[in-house]
Amino acid sequence: MPSFLASLLAITLVAPAAVQQQPTTPATTAPQAAPQSTDPGATSRPPLPEAANPALPTLFLVGDSTVRNGDATGKGGQWGWGEPLHSFFDPAKINVVNRAIGGRSSRTYITEGRWQEVLDRLKPGDFILLQFGHNDSGPLDDTARARGTLKGVGDESKEIDNPITHKHETVHTYGWYMDEYVREGRAKGATVIVCSLIPRKIWDSDGHVHRNSGEDYGGWAQQIAAREHVPFIDLNEIIGREYDNLGQAAVEPLFADPHTHTSLAGAEMNARAVITGLKMLHPDPLAKFFSPAAADVPDHMEAVKN
Repeated sequence: MPSFLASLLAITLVAPAAVQQQPTTPATTAPQAAPQSTDPGATSRPPLPEAANPALPTLFLVGDSTVRNGDATGKGGQWGWGEPLHSFFDPAKINVVNRAIGGRSSRTYITEGRWQEVLDRLKPGDFILLQFGHNDSGPLDDTARARGTLKGVGDESKEIDNPITHKHETVHTYGWYMDEYVREGRAKGATVIVCSLIPRKIWDSDGHVHRNSGEDYGGWAQQIAAREHVPFIDLNEIIGREYDNLGQAAVEPLFADPHTHTSLAGAEMNARAVITGLKMLHPDPLAKFFSPAAADVPDHMEAVKN
């Protein structure tokens, strides 16, 4: 039995404080033929959680709907990994604040001013887990989202007239925006940890889940982390190996839509993968903040099985 399933059978995850008053079971964990998007609209400004105890260090989660889905209450059976991640940290030692927003890219999280809101709350000794890439491949200037970024990690740019904001804008590469997060977060005294994007449920012809490594968003995230000398968690590979070892039938109930958004069980598995990724760092900057729930999470990724 794959390690994460054995672990899930052995323990019961404690619901994170941020969602304890919400239903602990999603409406459905079965894949939906035509799921309704839970992403906030391109011009909406959804309220986001605040630190429960500002005197403590805070771990900020910054990303898209695979980190915080909708209003983080499991609508449509969809959950991001940021909600179950709370249970792996001791609330008496650290705040975990999930400020990810569905539908945002590395570009639009900045241009909408939501990154500035994180910067305004950052203090020395805080932490940031950063994961983008799922929405960066979209068009630069369509009338629906206008959220795409240029591919790669270089200094290329393109001038556009943004039909959403009705403003002229210079669009940069994915790597350029990721650099901004790292440099600005570090300038505030925070530790920034870059994550590769979680894999979609898309299977290659050889029976393995498709990876976003190399010259793709997962590989570019890794290049930025190496270039800026910050920690990197390869969620794309850690989770991809678990999906491969489980097989397509067992992975199916881990998703609440055709290929992108996870069910509660899938989000719990991905949250454990984040903890595994942290434990693989040497040193792990967040180890001293773990709750007892993190004790049995593996400190290595699964071996590849044929």
